[in-house]
Amino acid sequence: MEPLFGVVLGLVLAVASAAHDSCTCATNKWAVCAQDGPGNCTCRLAGSDHPVDCSTLTSKCFLMKAEMIPLKEKRFWRPPHGLSDSDGIYNPDCEDSGVFKARQCNQSSTCWCVNTAGVRRTEKGDRSLSCSELVRTRWIYIELTHKRSSSAFDGPDVAKALTQLFESRYKLHPKYIAAIKYDPPLIQIRLDQKKKPRWDVDIADVAYYFEKDVNNDSIFHSNSKLTVSVNGDALAVEKLWIYYVDEKPPEFCMKQLAAGISAVVTVVVLTAGIGITVLLILRWLHTRKYKKFESKEMREIKTPSIE
Repeated sequence: MEPLFGVVLGLVLAVASAAHDSCTCATNKWAVCAQDGPGNCTCRLAGSDHPVDCSTLTSKCFLMKAEMIPLKEKRFWRPPHGLSDSDGIYNPDCEDSGVFKARQCNQSSTCWCVNTAGVRRTEKGDRSLSCSELVRTRWIYIELTHKRSSSAFDGPDVAKALTQLFESRYKLHPKYIAAIKYDPPLIQIRLDQKKKPRWDVDIADVAYYFEKDVNNDSIFHSNSKLTVSVNGDALAVEKLWIYYVDEKPPEFCMKQLAAGISAVVTVVVLTAGIGITVLLILRWLHTRKYKKFESKEMREIKTPSIE
């Protein structure tokens, strides 16, 4: 009887262990998951009480907040280069829905306004800065280059492969992929999303996941390396640039532009001044030499010759 009990106990433990292992978030490796009932796995964002929907992408705002959590709170899932992003990784303020709050501030009471992609669109100010609305990022332009191969890929094949990638891996509906242009080795992708229904992913979140994948810092729990195949041949992405276009133009003041124009004007004025000065000096030297020569001739004329 005891051996039978041991076998049953082992099966129960194995099933429990398997259930525990399956309680993970496929779309967010930073999510902390727990089995709170038979077949019920609840996942929350590391360091916060925000629940995570693992059937879709996590909002960029929540992801950036997770990246700012110390390593000991995020276990071993924190990306090694998470804080080295020179484009501005910061600890954002998020709405309960996961969208960015229009105004963001740091610990030194410096504030600025952002778009729905969390990208700064105004000059920085103090806490008196007012951001009346969260301006939507309507277009996202992605430019990437791939490593050169013996022969270039066909444009339609590249477009098809990337469309399938964005649809299957990032849950993006193809209707939001406005265009894909291929000029070897440059690939240009334009995402267009004027309005985002609640059930669709945001193109800003898609771009963030894609950027992490390209930089070998995947957010997916599998942490699998991004692979893109075009008719069986690997498309190895080499460099990536992302540009954000909002519904309304950015509100940067003209200080920097004015400073640049002022510097250019100063250089032009100084160059012109130096050129005029050199010309005046050369003219003066030429006139002086001519007068000296003329004075010498006059003296020779006035002096009588002795025969």
